[in-house]
Amino acid sequence: MTRVSFEVMEATIKQAFLLAGMPEAKAAICARIHAESSRDGVYSHGLNRVERFVDYLNKKWVDADAEPSLEIALGAMEIYNGNLGPGILNAQFAMNRATELAEAGGFGIVSLKNTTHWMRGGTYGWQAAGRGYIAICWTNTESCMPAWGAKSECIGNNPFIMAVPGEGNPIVLDMAMSQYSYGKLQVTRLKEQKLPFPGGFDHAGNLTDTPGFIEETRRILPMGYWKGSGFAVLLDLIASLLSGGLTTAGIDKAGKGSCGSCCQVFIAIDPFKWNTREFVEQAIQETIEQLKSAVPTHEGGEIYYPGEQSQKNRKENSELGIPVDDSVWARVKELARI
Repeated sequence: MTRVSFEVMEATIKQAFLLAGMPEAKAAICARIHAESSRDGVYSHGLNRVERFVDYLNKKWVDADAEPSLEIALGAMEIYNGNLGPGILNAQFAMNRATELAEAGGFGIVSLKNTTHWMRGGTYGWQAAGRGYIAICWTNTESCMPAWGAKSECIGNNPFIMAVPGEGNPIVLDMAMSQYSYGKLQVTRLKEQKLPFPGGFDHAGNLTDTPGFIEETRRILPMGYWKGSGFAVLLDLIASLLSGGLTTAGIDKAGKGSCGSCCQVFIAIDPFKWNTREFVEQAIQETIEQLKSAVPTHEGGEIYYPGEQSQKNRKENSELGIPVDDSVWARVKELARI
């Protein structure tokens, strides 16, 4: 396995984005977020997404120069048009604005329409938690998952994020509506591994733990079966209604790639408006201790709280270098002309 330092990865990705026509400052931010995602172990939405993002820039499905524009201000809620700008930059802006609204009144919600793929959704949960805010955010997507009981794709695999701030121990949940995201399938396949649990259906209609079979059929399994399917439908509708933007059906018709013209919602809450810092820290610590006291199903196993494995990956990959798939790394270096 090849490992690459964070600095080398960040610089290489930035060069690829610059050559694709991104302004210097925007390329730097996007490159850092891609590298941070891989550093934290979310390889599918870090280095592995660079090639596709460059392709979208070249196709003009992402407008490198666009900025979000305010459409409606309703006190603690604001609605913006993302103008098909880089999804990372639009999402960072929206979550930052939500925390500003929460700083003033304890609660802020910002919705985005007509934006693009935000890459790792957990980025914006970590962003808010690092500033001391509870965060809830999600995005709708193109149809890429069958509804429960269906064989063909008709709903979005709409990522949903929740985060709670903590001194050294933020709790951050970042999940797709499927048992495994397509990015996880890709990473597992590239490693020539099986999934820990069945994640979708093969060509014969049987549940399988072989990622390649699921990628071929596109019959990815909703988490919780019908529950995940229903969750995905409601996230899609609420994102559309809160932003005035497209539903999954509309995104499909727009035909601008993964998450092109999608909608996103960012909610920030300041828990310190009515709680002491001591109370918040005590609640977090009690929750972590309760989880850690549980008996693992396997001898020597460990129970993790949401976000803990990301922090472990962050520490290890910062020290040893970030693992890369050699073929993916080679293609990104080609894009950077290195």
